[in-house]
Amino acid sequence: MTLQLQIEGNAMQMAVCTLYPGQTVYCEAGKFLFKTSNVSMETRLGGPGNRQGGGAGGQQGAGGMGGLLRQAMGTAMQVGQRALAGESLAFQYFTASGGEGTVGFAGVLPGEMRALELTGSRAWFAEKDAFVAAESSVQFGIAFAGARQGMSGGEGFILEKFTGQGTVIIAGAGNFIDLNPADFGGRIEVDTGCIVAFEEGIQYGVQRIGGLNRQGIMNAVFGGEGLSLATLEGNGRVILQSMTIEGLANALKKSQGGDKQGPTGGLFSSHAG
Repeated sequence: MTLQLQIEGNAMQMAVCTLYPGQTVYCEAGKFLFKTSNVSMETRLGGPGNRQGGGAGGQQGAGGMGGLLRQAMGTAMQVGQRALAGESLAFQYFTASGGEGTVGFAGVLPGEMRALELTGSRAWFAEKDAFVAAESSVQFGIAFAGARQGMSGGEGFILEKFTGQGTVIIAGAGNFIDLNPADFGGRIEVDTGCIVAFEEGIQYGVQRIGGLNRQGIMNAVFGGEGLSLATLEGNGRVILQSMTIEGLANALKKSQGGDKQGPTGGLFSSHAG
C-alpha cells in the first residue's frame, strides 16, 4: 500500500502523511510534528519487524524462549549500532485506526525533504540524520563505509541504510540537486558535507585534495574543503544538498560575533559542536 504524502513548505519543509486504517509509519525520535487523534503513537527500541513485547504469546509458540532471546539480541544489536553511529536510540511508530489518519514530520535543519520509493531491487544509503520517516515495510540499518574512508573523510564513515519496499522520507539542508555520475564520465567529486543520499551500486570513497606540493597545501589551508573530497562513482541516483552543516554552524557563529572558521576557511577551520 503506497504511502500517501504531501511535502509542504519552502525554507523548512514538512511531510504530511495520510494513513489508511491499519497502516503504520515510523520516524526517528524528535522528528514528529503532529497527528490526528485516531493515530496511535508507540515508542520502541526495535526497528520494523522486531517489535518489543508485541505478540509475545504468538512468538513464544513459534520460537519459544529461543525466539524471544534472538529477538532481544537483535534489538540490542540495533540499539548498539545506532548508539555507535550517534543516532537516536528509539523509533516512534504511528498507526491509524477507525478511518484515515494524518501525521506530520519534519527534519531538523532548514532545507528540503524528499520521498524515496524503494522497490526491493536497490537499497538506498544516506548520511546520518537524513532519515525522517518511513513505512513499516522499510528496514532501517547502519552501514559503515570502512575505516579508511572514515579516517580520511570524517563525515562519510557512518551511513544510514534503507532496504525493503515502500516509502522513506529524508531531509537535508538547503536545496537538493539530483545527479547521476554516469552522466559525468562515471565519477563526481563532492564536498563531504554535501552528500544526502545515493542508490546502491554507487561506489563511495574519499580522496585527498592534491599532493603534498604547494598547490595541494594551498587547497587544504585556504580552499575551504580541508584535506579530502568524497568521490561517487557508477550509474545511479545521487542527491546532494547546497548547504553543509558545518557551513551553517559557521554562519551562525559569525552572526553571534565569533568566527569558528577562522581567516583561512580551510584546514584550520573547526567543526561546530
